[in-house]
Amino acid sequence: MNPIKYAFFIFLLLTAFSCKSSRTAIFGAQPVLKIKPGPDNPRNSEGDFITLKDGRILFIYSRYYGNSSSDHATAKLASRESKDGGKTWSTEDKTVVEKEGIMNVMSVSLLRLQSGQIALFYLRKNSGSDCIPMMRISTDEAQTWSEPVACITDKKGYFVLNNDRVIQLKNGRLLMAVALHQTPEESKWHDNATLYSYYSDDNGKTWTAGAAVPNPEQVVFQEPGVIELTNGDIMMIIRAGAGVQYKSYSKDKGQTWSPGTATGIKSPLSPATVQRIPSTGDLLIAWNNNGGEDPAMKGKRTPLTLAVSKDDGNTWQYIRNIETDPDGWYCYTAMHFAGKNILLGYCAGSQSKKTHLSVVVVKRFSVSDIYKQ
Repeated sequence: MNPIKYAFFIFLLLTAFSCKSSRTAIFGAQPVLKIKPGPDNPRNSEGDFITLKDGRILFIYSRYYGNSSSDHATAKLASRESKDGGKTWSTEDKTVVEKEGIMNVMSVSLLRLQSGQIALFYLRKNSGSDCIPMMRISTDEAQTWSEPVACITDKKGYFVLNNDRVIQLKNGRLLMAVALHQTPEESKWHDNATLYSYYSDDNGKTWTAGAAVPNPEQVVFQEPGVIELTNGDIMMIIRAGAGVQYKSYSKDKGQTWSPGTATGIKSPLSPATVQRIPSTGDLLIAWNNNGGEDPAMKGKRTPLTLAVSKDDGNTWQYIRNIETDPDGWYCYTAMHFAGKNILLGYCAGSQSKKTHLSVVVVKRFSVSDIYKQ
């Protein structure tokens, strides 16, 4: 290739994920649900969706109560429902899981299993060195839930499992990725977490740990997520402290992982969510398209951006912002595909009002809209 053309090609690659609005279209989806904090309810956050067999869509999220909105404050799991495909939602909360841990329960993942049952995952938090993912099963379309099963039993520590993060592979294996920050033997919290996968081949009755993800560069790794690729490999997307998202791959269904490497996806230290669009087979990513080029915006979780990949995450296109307020704080997304539409849930707080993780927003838009130039 001509050296000048090659240099220009590299420049395009490096700038493809710039957060400047001149290069990124604005996506005008309207919110269909907004759950704001109120008296005895300082925070609402980290939810996920499931479509029930009668057509209703259930949204379960972390509902905090008391006075504090800290990650360690008192919280339970509550639900809202929609009977019209996500256009409108119930206005009263229903308690799904009371506060089980000494601190709280939080960070929901919902999954329709191949068996037809519904799996509910969440974190049970007792202390700064004791936070474990739990799983419950419903056989009656979320009317009742089984007793909880711990998904991690071989280690003790503070494990982070983000919302909307557990998947079932084509072969039936359940798979999650977690970040271990502290063990009971340690007095110090580690920002650079050790990442593991956990998997179950018996519908969640027992779980096995995969090998730790190698981190040769010792970049800060946190809050991983996993997606099964078309060739059967697993890609892990990793919240990282190097100005971009990182990734790792598994060729053995989550048992071992390649060393984490940088992607071209510019990002602050904030998680990304990647899922496959059922109707097209493409991947959809939601993340903060902010590489810190503007010093005033460096590290801020804004804007919130969507993009599509037609090659299993190697390149991304149809890049557009869904939230752009420089005072906003957008993160912990959940995607749900309902027919021809997508529901996107996320925390949408304000930096100036100190409500960073306190407001849940759900937006609804058509799959075709994300492909419009």
